[in-house]
Amino acid sequence: MHGIGQSARMDTPLAFPDPLGWPFDPDILRRHDRPGPRYTSYPTAPHFHDGYGAGQFREAIARSNASARPLSLYVHVPYCTSPCFYCGCNRVISRDRDKGAPYVDRVLAEADRVAPLFAPGREVTQLHFGGGTPNFLEPEQLSRLVEGLRQRFCFSGDTGRDFSIELDPRSVSPDDIAVLAQLGFNRASLGVQDFDPAVQQAINRVQGVDETLAIIDACRRHGLRSVNVDLIYGLPRQTLEGFARTLETVLAVRPDRLAIYGYAHMPHLFKAQRQIVDAELPDAERKLALLGLAVERLSAAGYQYIGMDHFALPEEDLSRAQRAGSLHRNFMGYTTHADSDLLGLGVSAISRIDNSYSQNPRDLKDWEARIDAGGLPVWRGLELDADDVLRAELIQQLMCHGRVDGHALAARHGIDFEQYFAVELAALQRLADDGLARYRDGVVAATRQGRPLLRLIAMCFDRYLQAPQQPARYSRAI
Repeated sequence: MHGIGQSARMDTPLAFPDPLGWPFDPDILRRHDRPGPRYTSYPTAPHFHDGYGAGQFREAIARSNASARPLSLYVHVPYCTSPCFYCGCNRVISRDRDKGAPYVDRVLAEADRVAPLFAPGREVTQLHFGGGTPNFLEPEQLSRLVEGLRQRFCFSGDTGRDFSIELDPRSVSPDDIAVLAQLGFNRASLGVQDFDPAVQQAINRVQGVDETLAIIDACRRHGLRSVNVDLIYGLPRQTLEGFARTLETVLAVRPDRLAIYGYAHMPHLFKAQRQIVDAELPDAERKLALLGLAVERLSAAGYQYIGMDHFALPEEDLSRAQRAGSLHRNFMGYTTHADSDLLGLGVSAISRIDNSYSQNPRDLKDWEARIDAGGLPVWRGLELDADDVLRAELIQQLMCHGRVDGHALAARHGIDFEQYFAVELAALQRLADDGLARYRDGVVAATRQGRPLLRLIAMCFDRYLQAPQQPARYSRAI
């Protein structure tokens, strides 16, 4: 059986006919747009439960040691100096930079307990700092954290390793970028969202163009291999003219990757979003037009559509991996490091070890208390059964490559594909009727038209969505 920690390479690599890889049809998108998971995992996080604890976590690590797979480390830094009203991330608002030092202490204390559980020599090939705002930590705190992790884990010296960090350009300097490069970071992701001043005021994120471009320039001058820029469509006061100017400004510096997220307005879940005036949000027609504009401009600029909200230059690692059939997706998004176990450190961080998921407490004080008590801060998780493993592989291939060879999958798992997924293939027919998906010769695939709706195709195969009383925590597909 093929576990999620050993995600299968695509059975047949794909060659996309054009840089972007999908056309834009607002009528089709409107008809099928509905809430659903983003599938950074399967099963998704709302299905984790508190019956999973430190004992199961230790057992998962012990099983994974037999594989000698490399490790990916994710470190969550929750602090932000001010709230961005659109944000649904787990963060803590504070202007007190002194909170960074004890946070670093506790992350390293967590690492002290976890690192010895892994077999010696398991290399860390991927490191990602997310948030919150990782650069809330002062340069010396970041240095202490990275070097502390380097002492506790076996960091790879391979040139193909990915050490990445999310940055708020408003609170980082070009000199700080030099420090990050010295620490080994070779990728950076910058939040922009929109450069339109009216939009920035509405979302409480005033950010200058020049200061942002200076950070991108510094990343390149100091040798970072890749720069990603995040944009959001569907924000309050957003216009086609203003978003076009933002796209023009960003594309002029040719970031290696772009993420174009759709704003998910869920004020019942995220308190900060209650500051957004509903009447200032673009209606469905305008939101789709904003997405269409982005697709048009990125296509003209030669970007390859990776999946979901992600685009990359054709020569970028993600694009190469997608064409080769080795792209992977996990809690850090799309990645080229498929054959690894993911260890999350810090408040709310999620791990995927062997065939199990685990999560630290989302509440900062709860996580701190568990660290201070001397144990492993496992809050909840999930052991995957055989059906979960099967569907996880299927959904992984759909989300990364837009297709899955059902017969090859069935052979690996010892099932009859059409019999096992009879209900799911029937559900797929609704998408097939509109030309968004097809099932032919044992292969489930998104059409070019259906590529922006990969999560809806994946939802057809999600057993947990078939149960009643589903958690209402999912954003819409568009």
